[in-house]
Order: sequence, then structure tokens, then C-alpha cells
Amino acid sequence: MRIGELASAAGVSTRSLRYYEAQGLIRSSRTPGGWRDFDGAMVERVVMIQHLLAAGLSSTTIGELLPCLEAPPEERTGVLEVLLAQEVQRLESKRREIDRELDVLQALRQDVSV
Repeated sequence: MRIGELASAAGVSTRSLRYYEAQGLIRSSRTPGGWRDFDGAMVERVVMIQHLLAAGLSSTTIGELLPCLEAPPEERTGVLEVLLAQEVQRLESKRREIDRELDVLQALRQDVSV
């Protein structure tokens, strides 16, 4: 499928797809005319990338996770679990930081209201 078809099927822009390809997250072959030709399986991969990005993961981390996610369970080496645990820790730390900032702002609002 061409890039526009993939973009439409996955609900993303063609610009995003070019970025994902440049980052090595998706791949295409080229037609004799030079057009990108994506396998139909790329739709699921792009949707997965979108979900991982929405969860706050970097494209580098996603690049590490994708091969693990796509491997059959019997071929997984435990890398996926380690990477996911690291991301959970990172996000929990970020949440604690945000909670502290919210506490400070709430206290300031209280002071201003008095």
C-alpha cells in the first residue's frame, strides 16, 4: 500500500509515517517508480507506535520495544519486561514530580485566597 493509504488506514499523517520510517520504526520497499510500498501489517505497527507515543515513550524506546512485542512469546528474552518496568518507573517518578508541583500550586492558591 502507498503512504497515503497507510496514513488513512492508521489515522496518522504521511509526515508522521516518514518520520517513523526515518527512525527505523517502520519500513517500506520501493516500487519501480520510486513510490514507497508498505506491507499491510504496517497498519497495526503504526497504531501500536501511536499508542506507545501517547503513553509518553520516546521513539528510541519504541524502537527497542517493537521487536520484543512482535516476537512470538517463546522467543522473547525478557528484554520487553525490563524495558516496560523501566518505563513504568520513569512515569511514576514523573507523576510524583507533578504531584509535588500541584501541591505547591494548591498551597499558593490557598495563600492568595486568604
